[in-house]
Amino acid sequence: MADNDEDLVKRMANKHSVSPAAVQVVLAALRSGGGRMAQFSHADFGGMSQWSPGMSMVGDMFNVQLKGKLDALCTDLAAHLGSSQAAGGAGAAEQVSYRAIGRSADWWPDGLGRPGAVGAQNDLRYAVFPETHRLVIDDHGTVTVYDTGSHQISGVAQAQSADRTLTFTSQHGLVSIANLPKVSG
Repeated sequence: MADNDEDLVKRMANKHSVSPAAVQVVLAALRSGGGRMAQFSHADFGGMSQWSPGMSMVGDMFNVQLKGKLDALCTDLAAHLGSSQAAGGAGAAEQVSYRAIGRSADWWPDGLGRPGAVGAQNDLRYAVFPETHRLVIDDHGTVTVYDTGSHQISGVAQAQSADRTLTFTSQHGLVSIANLPKVSG
């Protein structure tokens, strides 16, 4: 956590009635998602949770108040990250320092650009790169790069079954990984 995050974490924890640890997890997830999305797991939000502007999902799926709390926290943190970056790169400096000591350094191959979405659950993680039309999946340390072609990936679902299937959504409907050409891996 960057030094100047401590005050932000305390303020947000008090404002939104969640633990400072929950704020830290959400802040790290937002940074990994470029300030536009977050996917994380924390008990304050019922376990696995996701956020993007206009969409909140919490582990306690029928708890509307908890969804609202997550949306408010993420909206405030995303605005802070956006204003920090606009105010002369402070946000970028915070992100660099977090990545230097944080848990989620860039794990995908170089040259793909900035991910539009990043997520993880258990030993499976993914990153979507809209500009280069690539999807990268790390399954237990095996990294595979796929060509998304004309698909503009806008959503992801992960089955909790033994096969842990990832399915993506694009403007063309559901996209199975099995239908995307492998570029490497």
